[in-house]
Amino acid sequence: MDGHDWLAERFEENRAHLGAVAYRMLGSLSEADDAVQESWLRLSRSDTSGVENLGGWLTTVVARVCLDMLRSRQSRREEPLGAHVPEPIAGRADGTDPEHEALLADSVGSALLVILETLAPAERLAFVLHDMFAVPFDEIAPIVGRSPTAARQLASRARRRVQGAAPVPDADLTHQREVVDAFLAAARGGDFDALLAVLDPDVVLRADRAAVDAGASREVRGAAAVADTFSGRARAAQPALVNGAVGLVWAPDGRPRVVFSFTITRGKIVEINLLADPERLRQLDLAVFND
Repeated sequence: MDGHDWLAERFEENRAHLGAVAYRMLGSLSEADDAVQESWLRLSRSDTSGVENLGGWLTTVVARVCLDMLRSRQSRREEPLGAHVPEPIAGRADGTDPEHEALLADSVGSALLVILETLAPAERLAFVLHDMFAVPFDEIAPIVGRSPTAARQLASRARRRVQGAAPVPDADLTHQREVVDAFLAAARGGDFDALLAVLDPDVVLRADRAAVDAGASREVRGAAAVADTFSGRARAAQPALVNGAVGLVWAPDGRPRVVFSFTITRGKIVEINLLADPERLRQLDLAVFND
């Protein structure tokens, strides 16, 4: 095996981990794939003969790539801070892709991803690397161009925001299905009071750019406003497993057009995300319930 093949093999051993880091940093499977591919290009062009911990080196590289992408996204100002709707990972029905299943099992909920979107790029990187992947602040500091103490402060600031805003989702899929079924029945039947009964008073509905272009509001807050948005609608939506949680998909002619992901806490829907971007939907593998 020559040096290039050896590097390629070591990279493949780390690919799933790098994808998990990039997904948490970017909230997008397609962008995460781009970041992982860029890290391979940088590896293939670098002299790694003196690198003792290739996995750690690659983590640092993909983190730098993601930081650049976040800063570029922010500098373009295509969307206000926090308006980017994260792309959920959807469970495969057949479970045949080990890398995908590993990412799904180790993924984070859409509610947390939305909160991460509100962080400054350096805060997000410090929090993700330290709190989710146990990377020491001494290694994070040069990536963000700060001292270890300053990097620690970045992560601490991000942690306070996350802990203060992140709802703890209900984990039981049977209970999630009951809540989503009740929501769907109330929406289809135009039962406003029944919709209010399953929505948290402070529920937030967010839509990606494609859904907004199709007529959805980018953000709707409050149970009454969200209930009004869905009352009498979602007639063709079907329950599905999305990001390891129960959600809905609208798939006329078998082609997914809109995915609804829910965050459910204490039996109430606290967040709904609408995804309609065709490119993002093509990245999703949806397990639709057949009952």
